[in-house]
Formats: sequence, structure tokens, C-alpha cells
Amino acid sequence: MVTVPRQFNGPEHSGNGGYVSGMLAVEVGAGCVTATLRQPPPLDTPLTWEHDGNEVRLVTAGGGVIGEATPGTFTRDPVPCPTVDEAEAAAARFQGHEVHPYPRCFTCGTDRTEGDGFRLFAGPTGDGRTATPWTPDPSFGDLDVPLTWAALDCPGAWTIDLSERVLLLGRMTGEVLRPPAAHEPLLSTGRFDGEDGRKVYASTALYTREGELLGRAEQTWIAVTA
Repeated sequence: MVTVPRQFNGPEHSGNGGYVSGMLAVEVGAGCVTATLRQPPPLDTPLTWEHDGNEVRLVTAGGGVIGEATPGTFTRDPVPCPTVDEAEAAAARFQGHEVHPYPRCFTCGTDRTEGDGFRLFAGPTGDGRTATPWTPDPSFGDLDVPLTWAALDCPGAWTIDLSERVLLLGRMTGEVLRPPAAHEPLLSTGRFDGEDGRKVYASTALYTREGELLGRAEQTWIAVTA
């Protein structure tokens, strides 16, 4: 049995998409993994793992599939590392300070406090990318894989105007090259990669201040009714 702890929500009553995708990635194993979310992950609810060859599924007691994952492959180049100055300027423009669809999101929620949420506020750089400097609160310790995937989550959603559309993570292909160390100063960035109907495509990356790539992701977001 496994649960998604309530601390790791995205929307108020369901799991953070990046965190849950990272849980799936751990079950698949090392390397690049593609995780697909089929329904909102419930919080503090017993769930079960199912393994079928290279595929892993997270299922409810009734057999409903919350998400599934397999080994994955990247199709785009990583988002380039921003400079510290670029990231600081972008963070000052974070849209979520004015309007936020999920103000208690574990990753980017403005209503979360230090040590309770990541408070990762990636703002626009002006060229279809987002960026922010970010140092995880020391209470999180060395970030494990689900926490690192959570950090790679929301900077992709904020590459569009979320005052006009609300997005939920549908699919995430990611890889952690090196888990961030406790309280390590980082640079987070995202990039808008296009859209097709209700689908929005984005990429994200997490770097050290010296430019070492720690993790990256490619995402498909689904626009939903606010």
C-alpha cells in the first residue's frame, strides 16, 4: 500500500502531478521515465502498485488507474540554463502573486509557508520561458526523486497565462541526473513548446547556480474549466 500525503497536493483536493509522477518514476527505476496521469490522485488514500513488465500502474482499491509509467525518451532539447540575473528578474514577475488557480499547490502555491511547500515562483522571462532562483528549505533535506519531479512540475504550466486557462498535468517525461542536495542554491526554468487544442506542451529543467543540469522534464498539460 502507498498513499499520497496531503502535504503534496496540487489542486486543493488532489495530488501534485509532478510528485505523483515522480512516485511512479521510482517504481519504474533509473533513467528517463514517462508518467501519465489518468485521474486526479486522491490524498491520504490507500493505493496499490501494479507491475506488468516495464509498465507500472498506481491503482485505487476499486481498480481505477490513477497513473501509469514506462521507460521514456526525450524528444526535445533541454531548456537552457538562465543566468541568475535573468532568473531574479523573472521571479519578480511571477503571475501567481496576482492570480493563482491553485494557491495551496505544494510546488508553486503562494499560500504555502517555508518548509511546508516549495514556494517555487517561476516568472516569465519574456521569450516563452519561465525562471526563478530557488533554494529548497533545509527541512526537506536532500531531495528524493518525487520531490525533484515536483520541483520540475509547475514552471512548465506558468509558461502560459493561467488567468485565462487552468491546466492540469497529463503526462510528464522526466529524469533526475543528480538529486539536489539539502539547501542547495538552484535555478529553475520552463519553456513553452506549443499547443494543440486543449493540450499545452512545455519543458522544464533544474540547474545548479554553476549551470550543472540536475533534472529535466517534458510535459503535456490539459486545459480544464476553472
